Amino acid sequence: MVWMLYGATGYTGRLVAELAVRRGHRPVLAGRDPRKLAATAVPLGLEYRTLDLRDTHRLDACLREVDTVAHCAGPFSATSAPMVDACLRTGTHYLDITGEVDVFEAAFARDAESRTAGVTLLPGAGFDVVPTDCLAAMVAAELPGATDLDLAFTTTGGISPGTLKSALEGVSLGGRVRLEGALRDVPVGWRRRTVDFPGGQRVVASLPWGDVATAYRTTGIGNITTFAGLPGLDRMNPTAARVTRDLFGNPRVRRIANTAIDAFVRGPGRGSRSSSRVEVYAEAGDAAGNAVSAALIGPDTYDLTADAVLRVVTAIEAGEVPVGTRTPATALGADFVRSLEGVRVVEPRYFPA
Repeated sequence: MVWMLYGATGYTGRLVAELAVRRGHRPVLAGRDPRKLAATAVPLGLEYRTLDLRDTHRLDACLREVDTVAHCAGPFSATSAPMVDACLRTGTHYLDITGEVDVFEAAFARDAESRTAGVTLLPGAGFDVVPTDCLAAMVAAELPGATDLDLAFTTTGGISPGTLKSALEGVSLGGRVRLEGALRDVPVGWRRRTVDFPGGQRVVASLPWGDVATAYRTTGIGNITTFAGLPGLDRMNPTAARVTRDLFGNPRVRRIANTAIDAFVRGPGRGSRSSSRVEVYAEAGDAAGNAVSAALIGPDTYDLTADAVLRVVTAIEAGEVPVGTRTPATALGADFVRSLEGVRVVEPRYFPA
């Protein structure tokens, strides 16, 4: 199978490209900047294509040369739709590494189109949202009557420029949860709780995370809240949430912030990633008060993402992923996360009412 890595010059894209070569893959690298592409592709001995998503004629021509595209160029709110459109036109399988709720919702809205086209759409094939989605599937399977699902993560690692830009965009939209099956807008930090992560207890606060879209499709549970243990988030109050949303909702402020990010943020180096880890927690509850929890500990989120992307590409190559819009767990099963390097699952535990 021939596959394309679009966004290969970004922080995560480069990690995926380097790991791909180490594992014997030969992806075609693609992106908008020919100089950056050459600097990434030539040392790796890979082909590359200069490609602007606005040039639909060239985009379609390039996609007809490949079977699958791994889309790693964010913010996905701007880049996902034109790539998905092109994949449906050309019969090319699609995966990305988004964590943006609306991007997931847009992909799920195209399930019928993708089935008709014989195409797999698998958004969230990285840290956003492989570990949380698989844990959600595990706890839901142990508690079939679950009505509520909490998902949380904490990490010791750094952040890339692209992730930070997407996070600022997410803050500008405020919080999102799923209540009784519908997406609802809420303030960031509207709920707080204590979570028993593998490394110990930590107070976490709610924030918008892709699982309010994906875990709903994976589990059918109607009430879903996502949390994170991030510095300062647990002290977010409604006033601070509103001010932050309004500030970063201003396009001029966000342009200035993005320029500063490009100038000063480089993403964690190899040494930093090797010493960092991510911990994820899932808890399902039912109307009677019964609960099931599970957790996992894994490597740095960016290393986990690169590993997951390549495993998804390999699974598509082997014909193991059904067509249509899929979540990681509905595509490859809840145990997919166990196949990732450095991941250890704390098995589900049942807590009766």
